[in-house]
Amino acid sequence: QVQLVESGGGLVQPGGSLRLSCVGSGSVFRSSDIGWYRQAPGKQRQWVAKITTGGSSSYADSGKGRFTISRDNAENTVSLQMDSLKPEDTAVYYCNTFPVPLIQWGQGTPVTVSS
Repeated sequence: QVQLVESGGGLVQPGGSLRLSCVGSGSVFRSSDIGWYRQAPGKQRQWVAKITTGGSSSYADSGKGRFTISRDNAENTVSLQMDSLKPEDTAVYYCNTFPVPLIQWGQGTPVTVSS
């Protein structure tokens, strides 16, 4: 059974940093582009960043210049380094295949940016 496990979220002050990790299982994860998504309270889930199987990355405007996505294919892990965090980054963060989420969503990892 393919699973996604996100971790690394928490409470951080504005301007702080967090590093999120996503561990996936199964061939679908290893052979797919992977994205980080987030869902803020009362809002739809939105894409934040994505990385191809070859390591090329791209970002939504909300994270450009502040977020860095990386991938370790040997460990089936995709990470998201988030710097200069803002209160509007507060959300539950998820990973999944991109552009179409093919795997059952994991629990996500909550990020709260607040002073």
